[in-house]
Order: sequence, then structure tokens, then C-alpha cells
Amino acid sequence: MRRLAQIMLCAPVLLAGDQYFQSAEAKLDTLENNKAKPGSVITFSLQEINSWARYKIPEIVPQGIRNQRVTLGTDSGIAYALMDFLKMRHAQGKDPGWLISHLIEGERPVTISIHLQSGGGQATVDLTRVEISGATASGTVLDFLIKTFFMPLYPAAKIGEKFEIGYGIDRIDIRPTGVRVTMKP
Repeated sequence: MRRLAQIMLCAPVLLAGDQYFQSAEAKLDTLENNKAKPGSVITFSLQEINSWARYKIPEIVPQGIRNQRVTLGTDSGIAYALMDFLKMRHAQGKDPGWLISHLIEGERPVTISIHLQSGGGQATVDLTRVEISGATASGTVLDFLIKTFFMPLYPAAKIGEKFEIGYGIDRIDIRPTGVRVTMKP
């Protein structure tokens, strides 16, 4: 019990000491509060993205996801995590029923690959691959996962559809070393 108390007391200090998380938060604040200068470019490093994910994903999904990390390519990204879909569903206050519970319980390695196209203040994010325990999810299984786990967390998300980026952003470019956000001129 004492060890848990020490960890809980040290957590804010550790969080405050993570320069990559702080940097990512400051950049997001600049974007969200329309403080970025027209035509400017804001770059998020891979370290900033992974640090932000390490601290913020538990706030969004308090149970059932851990060891999250991202790798980047050209206009693409891959997210990795260990996920327990049953715990995630319970954290949302949902009981999926006996059959589904037995199908989705247990922690599994999950890989989600996306491709991003953007320009002119609009973007399209396409899922290119979803793997669960090494098996590719597609068709009705993939639709179920999106509807049951992703959309409740992000109800306004558009997958495979063009959407307005907002915040005065012209385009977002993903590169292996980071993500570049270019503001409208």
C-alpha cells in the first residue's frame, strides 16, 4: 500500500518532467487556441507524439489499453498497443453480453495502420490495416470493432471520408520523423 502511495505522489512529478509531453501539449494549445501564425509550420516529433500518447490515452481509455506507441512513414502511421476489448467496453459502462464477452476478453496485441491525405484545409484518413494477435481484421469484424470501440470514443470521427481539419490548418504531413502541421496563409 505504501508503494502505491509513493507512485501516486510521484506521478505528477514524472509527468511534469517529461519535456516531450510538455512540448506536444504546448503545440496543441497553440493550434487549439488559434495562436499559430498564418503560413507557419508546427512540427510534432515522433518522441512528442509517443510521449503524448503515453500520458493522454489513459485519460481517454482508462482501462484495457497499455504499451501504446506510434511509428510513422510517409503519409502513414502505425499505432501499436496491447488491448483488452472487454475491459475497454466495461470502462465505457457497457456490458456486451455473455457471448461477445467471451469472444473479446483478454489482452491482445493490436496494430492499426492509417494513410492520411490532406490539403486545402481538408483531410481524409483511411484505415489500411488492423491486426489483432497477428490476424487481419476486415469486413464485419472490422466494422464491429470500429462501431463498438472507436466510435463511442470519437463519435465525430470520419474514417475514409473527407473532413474539414479546422483550427486554420491547411494540411498535415506525416513523415518518418514527425508530423508537420502547416497553417493556412
